[in-house]
Amino acid sequence: MRGMDLRSELLPPPVTQQQLDEMCSEIERISDLIARGGPAEEAVAAFNKKTGHEYTILDFAEYYGWRDLEDFAREAARPAWPKVPDITRGELVEIVCRILATGPEADYYLRLFEVNVPHPRAAGLIFHPPAELQDASAETITDAALSYRAIPL
Repeated sequence: MRGMDLRSELLPPPVTQQQLDEMCSEIERISDLIARGGPAEEAVAAFNKKTGHEYTILDFAEYYGWRDLEDFAREAARPAWPKVPDITRGELVEIVCRILATGPEADYYLRLFEVNVPHPRAAGLIFHPPAELQDASAETITDAALSYRAIPL
C-alpha cells in the first residue's frame, strides 16, 4: 500500500556529491585525529558549528561500528533540527510509516518525527515501545507522541 505524498519541506533535502565528499573527508579527518590520540575537541566543535549538529567525539571515533560513512555524511549535511511548524497529524502518521518501512531515508524521517512532536522519547515509542504500544499502528504511535504533556514540577 502506497502512503500519502509529503510536501517538499518534509522530504529529505538533497545532498550533492560535492557536499557528501566534503563531509566524508572531514569525518574521516576527525576520526583519524581521534585514532592517533590528537586533540579532536576543536575539530568536532568546528564541524558542529558548520553543520548545526551536536556530535561528540564518540560519534566520530566509532561511527563505522553502526553506520556507513556516507550515511553519517548525508545526515551531517542535512538540517540538524528539521522543525516544520504547521506539520499535520496525517503527515506525522506518514512519517512514522516511512520510519517503520526502514527505507534508506528512515534516519532522516526519525529525526523529523522527533523534532516535531512534544514527546521527549519519540524514537522509543517506535523502537522500544511501552506495553500498550507493542505492535501499534503508525496512527496510535503518532497520537501517543502528540498527546504527551510534561508534568510541571
